[in-house]
Amino acid sequence: MRRPGRNHTAAFKAKVALAALKGDRTLAELAEKYDVHGSQITQWKTQLLEGAIGVFLTPGEKRGTEQGPSAKEMQAKIGQLALEVDFLEVALGRVGDASAKR
Repeated sequence: MRRPGRNHTAAFKAKVALAALKGDRTLAELAEKYDVHGSQITQWKTQLLEGAIGVFLTPGEKRGTEQGPSAKEMQAKIGQLALEVDFLEVALGRVGDASAKR
């Protein structure tokens, strides 16, 4: 019989992952002690190891890792805006002309 899904707190996940990192108990013992599946413990342990570098980043390094638009995307947007400006200059330049459509 399946057990209904449970949501674990971040503190609980960290506690279990740290216990797994210590290595003084087997994965099976930890799974039994904390009543979670062994693969879940392995996943939390991996997440902890991958995210640990963030603890030691300086504020400048943290800002540098944020994802923003790529240079190619920004150049495409600049090109699009330049075309719009050129079009509007021509269109607005004709407003005073007698040949302008009304």
